[in-house]
Amino acid sequence: MLLKNKAILIISPQAWGEMFISKHHYALTLAKMGNKVYFLNPPETGNIKKAGQILISTSCTHHNLLLIKHSLKFPFLLKFHATRVFHWLMGFHIQGILKKISHPLDIIWSFDQGNLYPFKFFGKKPFKIFQPVDEPMNMQAIKAAEGSHVILSVTNDILEKYSAFEQPKHLINHGTGEDFLLPALTARHNKNIHVGLSGNLLRPDIDWDIFLKIVDQNPAIVFECWGSYSSVNNNIGGAEDQATKLFIRLLQQKGVILHGPASSVNLARELHRMDAFLICYDVKKDQSKGTNYHKIMEYLSTGKVIIASNVSAYQVKPELIEMVKERDSNELLPLLFKKIINDLGNYNTPELQLQRKKYAGANTYVNQVGRIQQIIHEEFGRSLIK
Repeated sequence: MLLKNKAILIISPQAWGEMFISKHHYALTLAKMGNKVYFLNPPETGNIKKAGQILISTSCTHHNLLLIKHSLKFPFLLKFHATRVFHWLMGFHIQGILKKISHPLDIIWSFDQGNLYPFKFFGKKPFKIFQPVDEPMNMQAIKAAEGSHVILSVTNDILEKYSAFEQPKHLINHGTGEDFLLPALTARHNKNIHVGLSGNLLRPDIDWDIFLKIVDQNPAIVFECWGSYSSVNNNIGGAEDQATKLFIRLLQQKGVILHGPASSVNLARELHRMDAFLICYDVKKDQSKGTNYHKIMEYLSTGKVIIASNVSAYQVKPELIEMVKERDSNELLPLLFKKIINDLGNYNTPELQLQRKKYAGANTYVNQVGRIQQIIHEEFGRSLIK
């Protein structure tokens, strides 16, 4: 039984925009199921001139999806220097958001690990889901679970960080967007081997040295990247310090193709052109601590081989990803990359491609929402969310 005819508030630390990650996919999936979905952007500082303004607009993506843009009347810095005062003021701000929505909410679905919007300010009636998809990096990320009814995450490693809470905790992997599973998406034959990477190139946890080393050692390969590499048209943030800018310049100088942000449907079409994919993060800097990545499902949907730094969530599924065994070092990743590229036919057999595609197909966002619905029914009974 799937969620339908509910009023749902999605709380996201990343704004709505062209680049979709899990929060955006869940919002769109729930809207297409027939729910009225409100997607709450993080507070804005430059695009809304009037302090404390709250704007709700219809999304061009789906008629059941509404976007909430808002700004604060008080300095955001209070969060870091006077947290209690910040939360006291946020209580009034949240009431303003709820008043603007103007009708009762059935579900508060929060991906916010910054603890900007404590659940206690939303009243007792809504069912509250907390879904951290990144490693909690501080106590505020832990406290953000307070007041939730259930905690969901993409890895057991993350769920263990919330062991002090009595709420039920369940593993729900990242999902596959429907755009990536369209039958019309067929791979084109490439003259050269094309290796794809997608995601935010402004993330400071990319293992720059290893990535550049792999590019240098494989001059015959065409590397293509999709995702933000500047602040322009970037809805998911990232660093733009001198080191990051230097990395981007070096990629361009070495002939790596930087396509910039792409919509979900365009990204799906482009990824299906690739012969292989590369994931290269420094676990010591990684916001996910090498546990899991949303892009993996998108890569698997193509059936093509993934060559990666260590991803703990897939250690029990080694047939899906070719990754280095070391958790804290990528020194062997260039050798692994060259080994697989030199034997690409055996890593992209029809049987292996089908296995990868089946796994991605079994984890659509519609399926994930169905699993979450089942968890809620089993833990709380049908009376809470019918």
